[in-house]
Amino acid sequence: MFTGILTLDLRLGDVHSLKEKRGVVRPILAEVRRRFEVAVAEVGHLDLHRRSLIGVAVIAADAAHCRHVLEACERWVADRPDVELLSAHQRLVGEEDDE
Repeated sequence: MFTGILTLDLRLGDVHSLKEKRGVVRPILAEVRRRFEVAVAEVGHLDLHRRSLIGVAVIAADAAHCRHVLEACERWVADRPDVELLSAHQRLVGEEDDE
């Protein structure tokens, strides 16, 4: 069993308040969850209205599937016109990492 973790640091476009930020981030989270069947949440930059740190997690039987899903999530978010992807970091945790 493998767990894949992806963090996406985003700069949001024309956003001037935390309320407007929610209007941009919530649809992204919902679509990533629906499209890729992963766990996803805003995990950082909570008090900044033009930045968001999104965390994505996936569990699979093999590492290749985890990487494939996380790469697809990253591409989908990066292609959105309303956000700028500043950085993306992937981490893979396998059974051998627990010992």
